[in-house]
Amino acid sequence: MRIAVTGSIATDHLMSFSGKFSDQFVADQLDHVSLSFLVEELDIRRGGVAANISFALGRMGLSPILVGAVGHDFGDYRSWLDRHGVDTKSVHVSEDKHTARFLCTTDQTQNQIASFYAGAMSEAREIELQTVADRVGQLDLVVIAPNDPEAMLRHTEECRQRGFTFAADISQQLAIMPGEDVRKLVDGASYLFTNEYESSLLLKHTGWTTDEVLDRVGSWVTTYGGQGVRIESKHHEPVQVKAVPGVKEVEPTGVGDAFRAGFLWGMSWNLSMERAAQAGCVLASIVLETVGPQEYPLDRADFSDRAARAYGNDAAAEIESKLRV
Repeated sequence: MRIAVTGSIATDHLMSFSGKFSDQFVADQLDHVSLSFLVEELDIRRGGVAANISFALGRMGLSPILVGAVGHDFGDYRSWLDRHGVDTKSVHVSEDKHTARFLCTTDQTQNQIASFYAGAMSEAREIELQTVADRVGQLDLVVIAPNDPEAMLRHTEECRQRGFTFAADISQQLAIMPGEDVRKLVDGASYLFTNEYESSLLLKHTGWTTDEVLDRVGSWVTTYGGQGVRIESKHHEPVQVKAVPGVKEVEPTGVGDAFRAGFLWGMSWNLSMERAAQAGCVLASIVLETVGPQEYPLDRADFSDRAARAYGNDAAAEIESKLRV
């Protein structure tokens, strides 16, 4: 299965704050906020939603096609992705902008405050998906992940015009995109990915009810953190999968990307949605225990053991039979 993943490619600057953000805010002074947090740790990691998903798919044994825009500082990062099975030949290199930067501080309760510098990402709108398809032969699925908003809209519209199956993963961009644009990104998606909060935000921005969203997508995949995943559709019964238990929460950045990759990996192998979601939850649990969205170990035996403990031996055996790690 040829999966093209469009979206952000960035360098992550991840910091840890030992206190709670909520303790630093004064209720009647929120319109005059001026805060500085002394952080204890700084990790500079490779990131970006599209790159994280592509990296995970590559680690799981597929050959995803990364589609996005970067600066000339992308050389080392490109080599890293190439070594881990990602096709980076469709990445656009800007003449004058830096690769995007994500700066994020996480407090002791796993709340986060972040900023994102788009940089070269703004040029992703110049990439034509048909050119990518012509190069690789076909595109079985295009993932529309957070990116330059204009690029997301253009990629989605091109998928509709050319008949490319696509998955909508609007995520962080839901906060800034108007309802009309959100509706364009969702309508016709085979898969819609959101977390619990994003689900509410999506309904608010579009003005649609849950049923109206389900009329427009194949399956709506919603993650609930430690409560697991729910998949709804007008075409199949709801699928509920619990999260992997006993996970030590170290760093949440990239966990949602890992779930999406594991889920899409499972679907590429024609596993059931339940098995695919279980694979996604297992991969997410591994990333949650690691600092950095692409720094995690991936071992076949450990993956299978986590699946067995969470979902039983039959599930683990079926998932392990497809693993190429």
